[in-house]
Amino acid sequence: MERLVENPFRAGAGHSPPHLAGRRVEKERFTRLLQQTDITQNVVLTGLRGVGKTVLMDLEFKTIAQQSGWIWVGNDFSDHAFIDERNLATRLLTDLSVFTSRLSLKQDELPIGFGKETRKSRLPLDFGQLWRVFEVQPGLIVDRLKAVLELVWKAVQSLKSRGVLFAYDEAQVVRDREDQAQYPLATLLETFQSVQRKGMRFMLLLTGLPTLFPKLVESRTYAERMFEVQEVRRLSDDECREAIRVPLKNSDIQFSPDLVELITRRSGGYPYFLQFISREVFDYIRATGKAPPSHADLSAAIDSIAKRMDMDFFGGRWNKLPDRQRDLLFCVASLGTGEDEFTISEIVNRSRELASEGKLRKPFRSNDVSQILPRLIEAGLIYRDRHGKYLFAVPLFGEYVLRVHEA
Repeated sequence: MERLVENPFRAGAGHSPPHLAGRRVEKERFTRLLQQTDITQNVVLTGLRGVGKTVLMDLEFKTIAQQSGWIWVGNDFSDHAFIDERNLATRLLTDLSVFTSRLSLKQDELPIGFGKETRKSRLPLDFGQLWRVFEVQPGLIVDRLKAVLELVWKAVQSLKSRGVLFAYDEAQVVRDREDQAQYPLATLLETFQSVQRKGMRFMLLLTGLPTLFPKLVESRTYAERMFEVQEVRRLSDDECREAIRVPLKNSDIQFSPDLVELITRRSGGYPYFLQFISREVFDYIRATGKAPPSHADLSAAIDSIAKRMDMDFFGGRWNKLPDRQRDLLFCVASLGTGEDEFTISEIVNRSRELASEGKLRKPFRSNDVSQILPRLIEAGLIYRDRHGKYLFAVPLFGEYVLRVHEA
């Protein structure tokens, strides 16, 4: 039986690549922040989808933190955690208890109000215990959370650790609900700021889309001073080449220099697309048995792969949009700014040009654009930065929009 050559490339949400290229600056900055004696700076790790935020956090930052003596408490945030303040408390204490269940405190170190069943010399700090401490505390949810963290810190101090790092992915879902008088995001920020000011080394690492940091600042203006924002950008051409070549070192299948350049160019420097295209090209070479395949064959194969990528990554988002929103995205894509910022006035002016060229049914007015952009933001296709300008929230989406219109 012929031996199947294993494909070293992996493409998926949060899947670890066979080799993590680049990210030296991000790792150095994170390492420096872990050396803080008093926690004054937390971390926001942000970037577009497919840029490798989750992999960087789970594969590199977690290892760096643990090797630096930090206890890692991690999970994904979801909308459910931010329904109300109590749900947020449940999320935090559930994640914390995975670590604290191995710790214990003397009974006289716990708050008054526990029954006869707790008459032991030491009590484990499992979720049940943390929640009971939370429930017997007076005051608001934020006061109760602070009290639990202060109690946990007593136990942590007996360990040879620098502190506890709470790491949450998909953190762009964080928000307050003013219409329901619920402020879970404000509660999160106030809790950590308070315990950090008291010298307790509880640190926050929030990973999410570029919409994350503006939400933090909107909830509590001091969040701007509370976090260091690390933006994860596209890989350089050299880093892309490294990400392709290193996994193939011990493989029977090799990519030619021209093929590596072709994949680098088509990926746009985004790790997800790099893995996706490399995986498909590897499978194509393995299936056809051509060694090496002709440049024409590979170009045709990559065009076919790009169409699959369009359907898998872009098509679902595009197909949900009404025509007028699609027209506006076409105007943005045709500005030629790529991954750069754009403004409402630029969209309006470009729409007039496209309409006069017969490429758009009718131009947009400023009021039209102002009404449509929030819907595109809600759909996760556009975001607004701290300077009030707009950008695509999905990598290479502008190129996809142009391809659709040309077709």
